[in-house]
Amino acid sequence: MSNGIKIMNRQMVAVGAILIQLCLGAIYAWSVYTKILVEAGWSKAETQIVFSAGLALFAISMIIAGRFMPKVGPRKLTILSGIVLGIGYILAGLLGGQNFWVTFFFVGIVGGCGIGIGYVVPIAVGMRWFPDKKGLITGLAVAGFGFGATLWMTLADSLGKIGGGHLLTHLGLSQTFIVYGIAYIILVLIGSKWMVFPPDGWKPEGWTPPEAKPGTSSGLVDFMSGEMLRTPQFYMIFFTFLFGASAGLMSIGLMKLFPMEAMQAKGIDKESASYIATMAMGVCFALLNGFGRIIWGMISDKMGRKLSIIIMLATQGIFVILFQWMAGTPLTLYLFAMLIGFNFGGTLALFPAITADTFGTKNIGMNYGWVFLAYGVGGIFGPIMGGMLGDMKNFPLAFTISGILCLVAVCIIAFIKPPVKKMTS
Repeated sequence: MSNGIKIMNRQMVAVGAILIQLCLGAIYAWSVYTKILVEAGWSKAETQIVFSAGLALFAISMIIAGRFMPKVGPRKLTILSGIVLGIGYILAGLLGGQNFWVTFFFVGIVGGCGIGIGYVVPIAVGMRWFPDKKGLITGLAVAGFGFGATLWMTLADSLGKIGGGHLLTHLGLSQTFIVYGIAYIILVLIGSKWMVFPPDGWKPEGWTPPEAKPGTSSGLVDFMSGEMLRTPQFYMIFFTFLFGASAGLMSIGLMKLFPMEAMQAKGIDKESASYIATMAMGVCFALLNGFGRIIWGMISDKMGRKLSIIIMLATQGIFVILFQWMAGTPLTLYLFAMLIGFNFGGTLALFPAITADTFGTKNIGMNYGWVFLAYGVGGIFGPIMGGMLGDMKNFPLAFTISGILCLVAVCIIAFIKPPVKKMTS
């Protein structure tokens, strides 16, 4: 009990967060549809435009959702998220899933908005219930996002043969969109049950908040968004996130198309290459993407957020550059899909945590929305650059550029220091 209010089991917050994020991770399953769409006459760039639109609207709507959360509450925001996401996929299926403009609007624009409305809720709610384990709970809260790609890709593509699914073959693209839309609505509504803030002043039993140092934030003084946007630390975090996200999102968008071309160039038949590439994305990348969020979150609670980000992005830059030579052989493709997925997952756990550490937890819903715009920009730049260079038969250059940007990000974040906020009486 706290002030006469019954306190629920905070472990259920993590359960609800994972359930919600499994559905919001639908956007990472996009590459499973690209083969069908290219065969239907889409260009590689068009497949990435839909993906990029979803990522951009995801980021933009997240800022708006963060502003509304204090007014409407996290549970109502979650319910709205599930309905918008599900309706987007259902209407895309009903109106013709292979039509570019229909898919662009309902999956990219509407679906992206649905994801953005709900994405920040489990992070903000989780940090309030787990102030003692911000890295871990953030990792868990977004882990479902990565695991969601494995779930929906496994059900949709050739991996589904393991369980007799293979929805794209048995139902087709349009019907698969409809089935997924219904599933998203149901699962998000279930997860919304636990999306509530603890009472003001509540803290875990036995935990004592660290003392704030006079005049500094270090996550102990809460910045409003306007105050945060006037600090150099915001822009350092923003561009670090932008460069790291661009590399991972480009890799997601091309994780099937590029390896298929690379393997066929080495004599592997088209059907086998397609299956191997699906395994790389649907199992290797997606599973390690999910585990990376949890493990990097745990590491950062021990090692510190800044050092963890430096190590993560330095190795990511190397992995992404080397991927262009590793994608044509199944074993090295699987290995590097896991390595890139693991590090990319870490970015989604560490940047909410470093935002809270730097600018405070109270306004994380609004503040992380602004930081997350970097993800939206990266989602436009990375995949579209990769798709355009793919149409120009130059996938390797896309991976080289993205890898170098990760190394530039390491140099930026290495110089970040806690911001100073003038204290008033």
